[in-house]
Amino acid sequence: MDRIRYYFAPMEGITTWVYRSIHASVFGPLDKYFIPFVEPHEKRDFKTRELKEILPEHNEGIYAVPQILTNQAEGFIRLAHVLKEMGYEEVNLNLGCPSKTVVSKHKGAGFLALTEELDRFLDNIYSGTDMKISVKTRIGKDDPEVFGKLLDIYNQYPLEELIVHPRLQTDYYKHAPRPEAYREAREKSRHPLCYNGDLFTGSRIRAFCKAFPAEDRLMIGRGLLVNPGLVKGVCTKDRFREFHDRLLEGYLGRDLGEVNVLCKMKELWTYQIHLFSDAKPYEKKLRKVQKLSEYRQIVATLLRERDLCPPL
Repeated sequence: MDRIRYYFAPMEGITTWVYRSIHASVFGPLDKYFIPFVEPHEKRDFKTRELKEILPEHNEGIYAVPQILTNQAEGFIRLAHVLKEMGYEEVNLNLGCPSKTVVSKHKGAGFLALTEELDRFLDNIYSGTDMKISVKTRIGKDDPEVFGKLLDIYNQYPLEELIVHPRLQTDYYKHAPRPEAYREAREKSRHPLCYNGDLFTGSRIRAFCKAFPAEDRLMIGRGLLVNPGLVKGVCTKDRFREFHDRLLEGYLGRDLGEVNVLCKMKELWTYQIHLFSDAKPYEKKLRKVQKLSEYRQIVATLLRERDLCPPL
C-alpha cells in the first residue's frame, strides 16, 4: 500500500483550513487535500469563510485542490482564473454532492441527470482555462445505467483524474458502494482513476486493494475523521492528544467564539469517539457539554481512562 497516493476528501465545515494544516503537520501530509466546495458569485466577492479556506497562506505545505460547485461554465472559468492567480495548479469539479438543496438546482450529483448540458459544460470549461481540472463524480442521479454514458462524456475531455464515488445520488450514503460500477470505470475510462467510498478502516483499504490491485489513488473522508492516522503517522494516544489540542487551540485562536468552537469540536467527536474503547458514556457527555472548561475535563478524562482501539 506504500505505492498508493492518499487524498483527503472535502467535508464541509469539518476539514477546514485549520484542520487540514494541523492534520498535515501531525499525521501527514497526504498527497492531496481537497478544499470543501466554493461556488462562483456574480454579484459579490467571496464570503469571509470561503476566502479563509482558499487563501494560499492557509494552505502552505500541502497540495490543496479547491473544489468548485456549479453548472454554469462562465462562473467556473471565472473562478478558476481567480484561483490560478492565487497560485493553485488544479481545481476539482464537484459532480458528487447528493444534498437535496444542491441537487434541486441541478448542481453536484444533480447535474449528472442532464447529460447533454453536462457535455456542453465540460467542453466550455476545458477549452476556457488551461488549469488542471479533475472531476469527482457519482455514477448517476437515480439510474446506474447512465454511468456508461457519463464515462463516454468524460473520455472526450482531458481530465486530470476522475474520482469515482460509486453510488447514485439517491443512494446518499446508505446504499453500499457499487463495485461493478467501479469495474466499469476501470474498463472504460481513459483517465487516471481514484476510488472514493466507505474506506473506513485499514482492513477495508486492504480488501479494496486486493479486489483492485492496479489502483494507486484513494480518496478517504470519514475514515480519516475517525482515525486521523489511518494511512500515515500511526495514531498513538500522545499523537492524538497533540492533534486534538492543537486543533482546539487553532480554532480558539480564530476568534470564532466559544460556542462555535465547541460546535466544531463536538461535530468532530461524532467520528473520533469510535477510535476509543467503551466510550459510549463520553459520547453522551460530549454531545451535551456547553462550556469549554467542562469540555476540556471530559476529553482529559476520556484520554486518561480509555484506550485507543482503532476500528480494524
